Order: sequence, then structure tokens, then C-alpha cells
Amino acid sequence: MTTVVFLHIPKTAGQTIHNALVKAVGGVEHVSPVRTHTQAPNGPQMPAGYRLYSGHIDWDELGNLPQDRFVFSVLREPRERIASFYLYLLKEAQALSPAALQRPENLGKRRILEMSADNYFFGGDAAWQNFVRDHYDNFYCAYFATRKMRGRRGLAGLNAAEMMARAREGMAQLDGLYTTTGLTTLETDIAARLGQQINVARSFHNTGGHAAGEARWPKLLALFERDSSAAKLAKFASLDTELMAATLPKDWALGEDR
Repeated sequence: MTTVVFLHIPKTAGQTIHNALVKAVGGVEHVSPVRTHTQAPNGPQMPAGYRLYSGHIDWDELGNLPQDRFVFSVLREPRERIASFYLYLLKEAQALSPAALQRPENLGKRRILEMSADNYFFGGDAAWQNFVRDHYDNFYCAYFATRKMRGRRGLAGLNAAEMMARAREGMAQLDGLYTTTGLTTLETDIAARLGQQINVARSFHNTGGHAAGEARWPKLLALFERDSSAAKLAKFASLDTELMAATLPKDWALGEDR
């Protein structure tokens, strides 16, 4: 029986896909309880015995899973992912009570309310900058190169070409790589492997109040107070954009974004 591993990068239609896969594998009892890397920082993030591993997880434990497995991830236009992630966290933070915002796990959400968009991305101390860059700065390159959700610092000393090469080596270990604008292909591949049809191409969850296909990047740029911030943030997507262009079909950007 095929084991499915969904390496869920934040804000890439992941909740929609996860919910569909849970049904396809027969229910939550077959799903690993580890959904984020922070749940098991010192233990296995892919504990044995499940049919579905799905979440914001490291993937350096793939070798411990059955050989009959289907490992995949989904990418989104990099600037749109950055903007969607920020705007989603901003909305989540605005809904929290003052007491909830003081919890350690909500540090990022507290900061997003306390700081301007410019300072959120480019201000703060070294620890904060590491946090921001781990989550936003060419995340695809870092994730596929290191197999870690917060692996960026493991690439220290490498130039752009070396980081890209290592990321492509990591991508080559996956069985499927899709985009948010091409999820019908994922539907076909899951049906072939599990014998179950999923419907994700036209399903939308966690849209944050945005209309389907509505661009988030201009909304984020409108929040900046300094003209230089837009150009600096665009660099957080530059290598990821090159990576997608080098590894995906030329028409990957066609279709409706999430």
C-alpha cells in the first residue's frame, strides 16, 4: 500500500490538499500526528506506521519509510507565496487576544502587529532577521537543498549557483513536483497511485478573504513605507523564481493562483 508524503510549504494550497489526502488514505487514523517540524524538534518527524505524512516538516527521514512511497511538494509563484504568507499571518494576529499574543509560539504574530511591514522584513535584531529569512528568503532553495524547514543557515558560504544546484539535487529525490496553478496533474497522479480521486484544483481553503486568483504581492507592497523595501523583498524571491524556471515546464505559471 503506497505511503504518501506531502512536503507542505506554507501558503501553497496545502490545507486543501491535506484534507483531500486524509480522505484518500482512509481517515485520520492513518495520518502521522506530526504536522510541523516544531512538534518533534528532537524526535522523528516521520514516525513509522502511517499512510500519510503531511505538513511543514523536515524530510531527512525519507529513508526510514517504505520503498513504496509517493513523495511530492507544491510550489507557488514565489512573490505571491511571500505576500500570502505575510498577509495570512497578519490576519491571524489581528484575531488573537492580547493574552494569546504574549505566548512564545505567537512571537511572529505579535511582531507583525508591532512592526511596520518594512521593519518586519528588514528590521529587528539578528535573531529576528534569522527568523524572517528562514521563512521568507528564497525558501524553496533552502528547503530542497537542506531538507529542513529552517535550513537556510546550512547553506552559508555557498554562492547562488551552488545553492541552486543543491536544491535541484533535492528536488530530484521527489516523485512529484506541482504548482498551485497545475493541481489537476496532482489529482491524476494520486488517483493512479491510491485508486482514489481527490478534488483540489478547484477547491480553496485558508484564502484569507482574498478572491480566487487575486494577487497578494501588490497588497503587500502597498504596506511598505520605504520605496527601497519592495526591491529588497523581491530579492527574497529571485533564486526561487530561477529554480522554478529551471525545473518546471515553461507553462507552470498558467492558470488561476490560490
